[in-house]
Amino acid sequence: MRLILVILFVVGLGVGGAVAEESAWGGQTVLVTGANRGLGLEFVRQLQAAGAEVIGTARKPESAEELQALGVRVMQLDVTDPVSVAALAAKLDGEPLDVLLNNAGAFLEHGDFESADPEAVLKVYNINTVGPIRVTQALLSNLRLGQHKMIMNMSSGLGSIAGNESGGMVGYRSSKAALNMQTHTLARELADEDFICIAMSPGWVRTDMGGENAKLSPAESISGMLNTLAPLTPADTGKYLNHDGTQLPW
Repeated sequence: MRLILVILFVVGLGVGGAVAEESAWGGQTVLVTGANRGLGLEFVRQLQAAGAEVIGTARKPESAEELQALGVRVMQLDVTDPVSVAALAAKLDGEPLDVLLNNAGAFLEHGDFESADPEAVLKVYNINTVGPIRVTQALLSNLRLGQHKMIMNMSSGLGSIAGNESGGMVGYRSSKAALNMQTHTLARELADEDFICIAMSPGWVRTDMGGENAKLSPAESISGMLNTLAPLTPADTGKYLNHDGTQLPW
């Protein structure tokens, strides 16, 4: 079975959040981390509808009822736990992976710099920044066997240093800025192997993290990201992109 880590793309998606055309995803396998809710769950829905073979991961698969109901391959993964990551890699040993979508993430704090809890900041870093390192390292051998060799790290517009005009949310902002550097570094190191490594912002989305006042629905955000990612080539590796395809300032 070919595996495409649900990291990043789709073609033919409309602004209203329609699913991708089947020709873009048919026969490919996508692995999405943090797939039990929010954007991860929507990635799974749209990729499955487009004909991809999707692997969705969750910390507690037995509780991921909506994900299980989709009928995709569901696997246990806690990106903060090296034992869990190693177990996933062992189960996928020898399987080609086309794309990896490092979607799992957390927010955890809203305050200003002066009131930030260093322990909470460390926890955010462990999930948002170190988690993708663990998962990508563990699955690189699978990706090297794949056809597409794509890795998408879910960043945020809040990770833009140039775009930070208000301060606040130091742990989350810093974790995503570090993830951006991680993505750029990985892109440089894997360029000779024709990998496509992308950092991407989903935009401001109406999820548990984004809140009810956000501008985008999960369907709109995911369709935009998939539409943006589908046509990318190794020449695009190392980019920091918004859900609508525009480049974001580092």
